[in-house]
Amino acid sequence: MHRIVLIAVLTVLCSAPALAQKAAMGESAKGMLGNKWEFSNADRDKVCSVTFKGDSVSVGFKLEFDVNCASQFPLVREIVGWKYPEDDLLYLLDAQGKALIEFSEVEDGIFEAPTPGIGVVFLQNPAAAAPAPVKKPADVAGDWLVKRGDTTVCALTLATAPQGDSFPLTIKPGCDPAISKLNFRQWRLDQAELDLLPADGEPWRFEEIDGGWHRLSETAEQILLERQ
Repeated sequence: MHRIVLIAVLTVLCSAPALAQKAAMGESAKGMLGNKWEFSNADRDKVCSVTFKGDSVSVGFKLEFDVNCASQFPLVREIVGWKYPEDDLLYLLDAQGKALIEFSEVEDGIFEAPTPGIGVVFLQNPAAAAPAPVKKPADVAGDWLVKRGDTTVCALTLATAPQGDSFPLTIKPGCDPAISKLNFRQWRLDQAELDLLPADGEPWRFEEIDGGWHRLSETAEQILLERQ
């Protein structure tokens, strides 16, 4: 009889951490459950999906990537769990509990994470996504600040007098030399993107997120346009 009681007590004690972890799931984490989330890079030429589950695992909670995710993003082979504490980042974790990707929510249902070796990774809930209103040149024209993180590195003006399929862009004095040397002269709207066109080389492409325009880049450097 004593042996049976001891076994029962040990069973409860061994299961307690998992139960406690499951009970610790907050409202933010619960909001991740029930849908397949789109997982993509900034250029959206690599897209797959991930499902967040409420089952406890050794580190956080269970998640499942689509089978084609690992071929596009090899890093996901190391991801075994996730956690999303209240008022914090959304973490994707390896077997040791180390955060391999740290997402911040930039808009309702849209997360982004600058990730070494990948660039900026996006996570979006397709069920929550709604078509954005189509921007017109007049909606975007005016004075803008170019910011690197929290630091303003340039100021520019977007005009609306058509020049073929683009519009004039004027760089104001005092611009960071690294940007001035690119000699941006024109800009355009390409569907949902805002492109700044240098005299030579590839355009800087921006996507509107939460009222600001974030540069789509394969580097972890955060560049954004903010209305002056």
